[in-house]
Amino acid sequence: MPLTRRTLLTAGGGGLLIAQAAATPGQAQDIPKPVVDDNGLRIAMPAFASDPFFPADGSGDKGIDMELARGIAAAIGVVPVFDRSAATFDGMVKQVSSGQADLAIGKLSRTLQRGRSIVYSQPYAMLHQGLIANRLNLARIAQGRPPEQIIRDFSGDLGVIEGSSFAAYAPSTFPHAQISRFASWDLVIDAIRNGTIDMAYRDDFEIKKLMVDDPSMTVVARSITLTDKVDTIAIGVRPDNPHLAAFVDLYLDLARGRQVLNTDEIIARYRQGSKA
Repeated sequence: MPLTRRTLLTAGGGGLLIAQAAATPGQAQDIPKPVVDDNGLRIAMPAFASDPFFPADGSGDKGIDMELARGIAAAIGVVPVFDRSAATFDGMVKQVSSGQADLAIGKLSRTLQRGRSIVYSQPYAMLHQGLIANRLNLARIAQGRPPEQIIRDFSGDLGVIEGSSFAAYAPSTFPHAQISRFASWDLVIDAIRNGTIDMAYRDDFEIKKLMVDDPSMTVVARSITLTDKVDTIAIGVRPDNPHLAAFVDLYLDLARGRQVLNTDEIIARYRQGSKA
């Protein structure tokens, strides 16, 4: 039977219906999931304080990281729910990688090892790595040589905070050093003061902040900035939520203009907060 225009229209309509029906399951799968659920944005942050990034648990809501966390949650349209149970920076990473938290926001350094279990945002702060040395111990080790000449082959006692990025960096950056791990920065500084360790390894901001807080440290200690070593600070995102990871980067692009804070800017904010 010859095909008439009516027959073509009918066949075409039927074909369209079949194509639409076949496409329906695929279309349903393409519907994007919400960035987070209605229970809020779960944010891991350490229990201790790191001014001016975040206060100690229960000590208020001011700080670079607190503002960042609240800004992201507000942009998504949910409330931020803070989990301050992590005792270390690595503990915060474990909360995110296990799905207990959506984000880790707490002066979190980017490392390759952490990048195996979480997704990082683009950096929002960039610091240099640094050292603080006991002056007497450093003079004994240097024996008249400029300290810069002994840094790379340093074989003395080096202090780091357990569970920090610098505990991970230390073995490769200072392969000849004897690494001593401490539970807190205060304990590291006590060891520098009394000469139990020769040097301590952290970012240059924390070392400069120490000198701001306690000028007497300049009598017993010397700071050294490693200008060729950077410490980038970023947000950790759970690896099974690429939508959230993309949204965090978009927030840093649009709401913050890709602002990357440096040590001098952070120190200035810290000084301002100390006077308030």
